[in-house]
Amino acid sequence: MSARTPFNDLSAESQAGILCNTTQFQDFAAKESGFPKGTFGHSAAAEYLRKFCGIDNRREFETNQTAREKLAILRTEYDAWRGVIPNPRDFRP
Repeated sequence: MSARTPFNDLSAESQAGILCNTTQFQDFAAKESGFPKGTFGHSAAAEYLRKFCGIDNRREFETNQTAREKLAILRTEYDAWRGVIPNPRDFRP
């Protein structure tokens, strides 16, 4: 039996694909886009993620450092939204 690779050790492309397939991230993307919970599926969540990161497809993460940095920001905002970490916006002066 092989050990699972921790999420943070996956490529940005893989992380993005996994996120877009989760209902919770789809609900987050819908809310951030001004739509009600339950209205986004994989495709809409993927479009939101690509727009947020400024890319046309996930393969661009391989060569686009800025897009990877934006994905990290998006993951932080998503983690705060779902209550895994404190909201970083709450700590701004």
